[in-house]
Amino acid sequence: MDEIPRAGQGEQEAAGHEEGIVPASVPVAEPLLDDGVFSPGRMRVEREQAYFNDLYLLAPLAYFVLGLDGMILQMNLVAAELFGLQRERPGPVLFRTFVSPPFHRDFAQFVERVLNSNEPERIQLQVQLRPASQAPGLPVSLLGSTDPGGQMLRLVLEQAEGKMAALERSEERFRRIVHSAEEGIWEIDAQALTSFVNPKMALMLGYQIEDMLGKPLASFMDAEGRTLLERNIARRQEGIAERHEFKFLRRDGEPLWATLATNPIFDSSGAYLGALALVSDITAQRAASERIWQQANFDQLTGLPNRHMFLDRLQNEARRAKREGAYLALLFIDLDHFKEINDSLGHAKGDQLLRQAARRIVERVRATDTVARLGGDEFTVILAGVGQMGGIERVVQQLITALATPFMLDGDSVQVSASIGVALYPADTDDTDTLLRHADQAMYAAKSAGRNSYSYFTPALQQAAELRRNMAREMRAGLVQHEFELHYQPIVDLPGGRVQCVEALLRWRHPQRGLLLPGDFLPFAEANGLLLEIGDWAFRQVVRQAKLWQARHGTGFQICINKSPSELRCDAGLYEGWAELLAREGLPAGSIVVEVTEGILLDETRQVLERLRQFRAMGMSLALDDFGSAYGSLACLKKFDIAFLKLAQSLVGALEQGDAEQALCDAIIALAHRLGLKVVGEGVETAAQREALISAGCDLAQGHFFSRAVPASELDAWLAAQSAA
Repeated sequence: MDEIPRAGQGEQEAAGHEEGIVPASVPVAEPLLDDGVFSPGRMRVEREQAYFNDLYLLAPLAYFVLGLDGMILQMNLVAAELFGLQRERPGPVLFRTFVSPPFHRDFAQFVERVLNSNEPERIQLQVQLRPASQAPGLPVSLLGSTDPGGQMLRLVLEQAEGKMAALERSEERFRRIVHSAEEGIWEIDAQALTSFVNPKMALMLGYQIEDMLGKPLASFMDAEGRTLLERNIARRQEGIAERHEFKFLRRDGEPLWATLATNPIFDSSGAYLGALALVSDITAQRAASERIWQQANFDQLTGLPNRHMFLDRLQNEARRAKREGAYLALLFIDLDHFKEINDSLGHAKGDQLLRQAARRIVERVRATDTVARLGGDEFTVILAGVGQMGGIERVVQQLITALATPFMLDGDSVQVSASIGVALYPADTDDTDTLLRHADQAMYAAKSAGRNSYSYFTPALQQAAELRRNMAREMRAGLVQHEFELHYQPIVDLPGGRVQCVEALLRWRHPQRGLLLPGDFLPFAEANGLLLEIGDWAFRQVVRQAKLWQARHGTGFQICINKSPSELRCDAGLYEGWAELLAREGLPAGSIVVEVTEGILLDETRQVLERLRQFRAMGMSLALDDFGSAYGSLACLKKFDIAFLKLAQSLVGALEQGDAEQALCDAIIALAHRLGLKVVGEGVETAAQREALISAGCDLAQGHFFSRAVPASELDAWLAAQSAA
């Protein structure tokens, strides 16, 4: 397709005779080529350029380009059809042959005037539609001008009276193209009032065409669009083609995003007449882009900023605080016991809880503060421009109170609490990544202190965090280097003192710190996800040791192993592997006694219940450890099919203090016996405590009075002596 030449290209184009022309009143699309370099919008603008070329080629006026010798070099469709010529290859044809002979001299003088004038010239004459035709000539008006280089003659032929059939057909063709166009066409006059729109444009905005005519273009835009339009009026009047995105408002109030490729229109004298715009609906593309941006920056569950946007805002707020010499506080919020609720009530209600928690947090901070969800049950709040510590503490206390208020989840009343860590910029650090770590460390300190509280970051917390990281790394290495070991404490019958079973207790022989007790490292193992791996290792060691001791000392020998609540909430696949191990080793499952703490009886989570039932189904016995240290219910003992009740060391230690303590122990032991449970007295330190337990009818006892926990090799000698007796 022929292209419309840009101003200043006349000399180059004349040589090749390959470019079309258009008079000054036809809009020219601004090309996006600069010194041969493609701009990013080239493809779009080339399409718009081609569209304007179509308008020129199909216009209902005849356009010709003549050489200085009068030969026809190029014409549009109307001209070719009017004179019966091939538009692409007109051949060596003089335009003069179509001029009626009586007007040859007038035409020659007209050409001379055009070549010697800087302004367009006009003449009235008659033309023959076919050379040498005897038919009467058709009156026409010719408007002539030269190209800027003076190398070509440009003619526009207009009818003087009546309508030629060719022009009528061409005009109808032009009308069909404009009215069936897939893009909107919008023409405005010099005052930016609508002078023409095609049906597609009216349909895009939901108006009738007549309702749009005479209305300002700006009246169909939002405020931002009107401002941008006003800013570009001067550029259009300077002849600069523009392409911008605007938000229009449809008649029904819905937004319509569109690109406007506007081209100014000038008359032959260079006066600005208005502009013609191609309008493309990009609402769907814009919505898709916004969805992608939304998904990349916001949490889909709560609608809060996600980690990506949170980190961006944190950096921006930190820069502003530094610039203004202000402070900001970062709160790191973790919901206590959320996992248990999520596991017991299901993920749907867990999601409800997170959405409600997010709303409560947002409602208790300022609109200028940022609330984000980092993932799981972790939220952050950026309190910008804080001046006093009291203001921070008020917000934190309000958050703790709000999050401790029960949540209603489809009729279920659920209560959680929050642990909140607070770090200050720039008091604690001037690095945003470090600030987030500090707030996380402070939150961990609040959780360790009993939950439902808050803690500020301190250097001591940093040291504790480093200790946790080091311990996690060293524990992983310890598993590989076989640094963990089991010690065993005898559990003897009363009053005889024979060993009936033993309790396996974990120890870590640390290369630098020596022998460590569970309290020194298990909390770090749980925090770093190592507890299950260590617990699985311990169970496998117990199975092998139980098999060995049963071969030596009888099949009734049992080993007790402790399991924490977090281990019981893990995936069931681990315990299925335990059953396979027992079968493979040929060890009866009743040889293993699983000890759980009293608090587990109050844990109604599905995983805990299933796990305890799974142990019993495998044939293992259950022992309730530290009974009397919490608020367990005796009614739960039968529910969970408990076989052993282990009196807490605090109860045993109080036996020497008076009759009341003795009476309490007597009552617990008597009731346990009626329920079919055996009772073990823990932490026996003295002969008096032993005698008091015997007096109360206690079945078994353990403690340093009998033996501390020792390696298996040391216990072997005791067991061997017992077997020989």
